[in-house]
Formats: sequence, structure tokens, C-alpha cells
Amino acid sequence: MVIENGEDYNNWNTNEDSVYQLRLFVAGASSLSIRAINNLKSILTEHLEGRYELEVIDIHQQPLIALSEDITAVPMLVKKFPAPNRKLIGDMSDTAKVLRGLSIK
Repeated sequence: MVIENGEDYNNWNTNEDSVYQLRLFVAGASSLSIRAINNLKSILTEHLEGRYELEVIDIHQQPLIALSEDITAVPMLVKKFPAPNRKLIGDMSDTAKVLRGLSIK
């Protein structure tokens, strides 16, 4: 068990009240980007309704944010909270993989 600043990281993933902070990095309005956005929103609506904050970032419009997050491929989903931080690459069409990456299932 890891405890830092009074927080139990192992319990963050099991707390059903946690608000997930997510960033989806995309490259413009390409078909792959649109598909990733739609797939992810569908998953989040079904499994985290009212418990997530999603920021969609176009790497062409905001390259400095992409650099600061070390984005090497797009679309890429970055889970900022709850810990642990995770990065998922692809169009988010594999629901089971996305849920595992978000530590939901």
C-alpha cells in the first residue's frame, strides 16, 4: 500500500465517488479522431455517468500541452486521476481495454 499526503492510492480506484480526470489527445477532425471521441464518450456515459471530466485536446492547436504530456501517438487517452496515471492509444473501440486502462474493470 502506498500512502502519500494522507491518501491511500490503492483505494482511489475503488472509490465509486471518484471523478475521473481524462485528456484525449487527437489530431484535428480526422475520422480516427472523431471515432475515438465518439467511442470514448459512449463508454464514459455508460460506465462513469456524472463522474468524469473529459478534455479533448487537438495537438495541432495546442502542441505545447501535447509536448508537456509526452504524447507520442494519437489518439491517446491520458488518465490523470484517480491514480495511477495511464495512457491508452487507439480509437477506443475496445471497451474492455479502455475499462481496464481506466481501472474500472
